[in-house]
Amino acid sequence: MSTIAATRTWFPVCAFDHLVRERGVAAYVAGRQVAIFRMYDDEIFAVGNCDPFTNAYVLSRGIVGTRGEVPTVASPLLKHAFDLRTGVSLDDSSKRLPVYEVRVVDGTVEVLCP
Repeated sequence: MSTIAATRTWFPVCAFDHLVRERGVAAYVAGRQVAIFRMYDDEIFAVGNCDPFTNAYVLSRGIVGTRGEVPTVASPLLKHAFDLRTGVSLDDSSKRLPVYEVRVVDGTVEVLCP
């Protein structure tokens, strides 16, 4: 029996300098809508753009902030907050967002997708 290893690829998305602090942008990466956020301290997060409570692709337009030390985005529709590090809803732990690895290489934001 043989197994095929999943290939994961880094996809360039945009220039880091084009991201506004404390805001999100949506990108279509490898057939997925991804919401990318640049935090105040320039840390970057990437999560799925679909709000699991409404099934609307709106999280890139969410409210960026923190709960304690946890970086969050709150859906612009129902205001449910998600931990940007894990994707878990802080209001209902049964709901979560996919989380993507993200990096900046030579000034370009890249997202890792299968």
